[in-house]
Amino acid sequence: MTTTAPKALPTIDPQRCTGCGWCIAVCPPHVLSLQLLGAGPWGPKCSTLHDAPGCTGCALCAMRCPFDAIRMVRTVAGDAHEAITPQADGDA
Repeated sequence: MTTTAPKALPTIDPQRCTGCGWCIAVCPPHVLSLQLLGAGPWGPKCSTLHDAPGCTGCALCAMRCPFDAIRMVRTVAGDAHEAITPQADGDA
């Protein structure tokens, strides 16, 4: 019987996300993208995780977000279990 180790995936709060794109820029596997909010071709954007299986769970996106819009949520077989707050180096 094989078990899957817990994996942390980014959860983006659309109320806090400004669509600045910093999270996308630091994402090594390129699994985040900006999505338009609304029907028009221009307007507000929000970051979204478009490839959950490709995410490594490194949390660089959450650490880089200047608006604290991204939380890492530990999952097992696709079920969310607990939120993980990333800490910068030197934090206790």
